Amino acid sequence: MARHHTISSAPENMVWGYLDSALDPVVRIASGDTVTLTSFPAGGKECLPPDASKAPADYMAALDTLQQGGGPHFITGPVYVEGAEPGDTLQVDILEAKPTMDWGFVAILPLLGTLPDEFTDYETIHPAIDAARNVCTLPWGVEIELDPFFGIMGVAPPPAWGRCASPVPRAFGGNMDNKELKPGATLYLPVFNKGALFFAGDGHGVQGDGEVCITALEMGIEGTFRLTVRKDMAIEFPFAESETHLMSIGLDEDLDDAAKQAVREMVRHVCLRSNLTRNEAYMLCSLAGNLRVTQLVDGNKGIHMMLPKSAI
Repeated sequence: MARHHTISSAPENMVWGYLDSALDPVVRIASGDTVTLTSFPAGGKECLPPDASKAPADYMAALDTLQQGGGPHFITGPVYVEGAEPGDTLQVDILEAKPTMDWGFVAILPLLGTLPDEFTDYETIHPAIDAARNVCTLPWGVEIELDPFFGIMGVAPPPAWGRCASPVPRAFGGNMDNKELKPGATLYLPVFNKGALFFAGDGHGVQGDGEVCITALEMGIEGTFRLTVRKDMAIEFPFAESETHLMSIGLDEDLDDAAKQAVREMVRHVCLRSNLTRNEAYMLCSLAGNLRVTQLVDGNKGIHMMLPKSAI
């Protein structure tokens, strides 16, 4: 019978700014178990709201205790999944993501974002979060509906890659900042280490495709995942699906190459799930697939394709 595990928000269950296969697991679970974990907003004390008393004690403990390494993101894990071996696939069913704080932040930061040379009047705002109404309120009065998700979900990188800074998404997943990877979606990740070593973090309250200024609504969220080892599925790059769509993921420094990868991955998965030839799958993607810019700001830019399952 599957069990549920809860990882506390204590600093010893998190890292700040990197993923590493050499880290000791914070919990060991069986394939098919569920796990609940917490994520804090990315950044440091400079991102706290003017009223610092709004920052929860566990968040302050993480800021005071953890040593930042390579990136701004708080990441919980790794979670060791029994039975996972290199070459397997980890199926991540995203079951829940909900706010844990009544504020978040959005920032324009030096040398970052899509237009760093044009936006040099650096600014950080702290929208108020109303979880009961599922909205955030911007300082100028506009309300935006929340759509929480984890910006970072991934497995530990291959050991030969060493410690990888958190900002750049790669084959192991990581900082993909894909707003479609929310409750109800399933993410598939290639496994590079025994136990898979799953991480999640970088809580986002809402984000547009592109994440153009460098941040989403960075905020604290709690999420629940079901982690299942798939021996029957071999992938080399993250892939996802929702109830209605298949979702391929392309990541590259060049946006054109990211798009090519997203198309190539979708063609491959359509062929695996149907009797279509490669040519037929490619033409189907041209008719029914929608390419979207995931994010432009994480080193490796992101493109994802959404293809309705009804078209296959």
